[in-house]
Amino acid sequence: MKHPLAEAIFEEFGVKVVEKNVIPAVGETRAVATLQRIINRHGQDHARFVIMALAGCANNKAALDETGIWATSDIILAFRKNYPEIMENDVTRFLEFFDRVPVGMLQYWCFGLDGITNKRAALVGLLWERACRTFGDRQGQLFGGRAA
Repeated sequence: MKHPLAEAIFEEFGVKVVEKNVIPAVGETRAVATLQRIINRHGQDHARFVIMALAGCANNKAALDETGIWATSDIILAFRKNYPEIMENDVTRFLEFFDRVPVGMLQYWCFGLDGITNKRAALVGLLWERACRTFGDRQGQLFGGRAA
């Protein structure tokens, strides 16, 4: 099934769409249907921002699969709800933060959870923890060093 709008968004950000039988390299995806579902649920502008955040940030071009795309969508929605000032007036702060987060590495850690928990939810948790440390209440870092 073709999804021309989703394919156009990937193309816009230089993401190559590969066939389902091909393992995507960095900067490639086969998650066209995933992006189409995000378009259907949250609109084109949101979907475009999701792909821009992944493809436009240095550390995240390897996370252009179903889990990485959905988790990025979830984090963007969480930021819009919890940090509306940043997302409406200083989106560069979010993009700079997201550029420093190694989404692909965090996602790799989630692979070990196979059959235990939802990888998307686990990845969102790892991303959100970093967001809270960066933008949230500094009191939450009281035990960040895990001092005995």
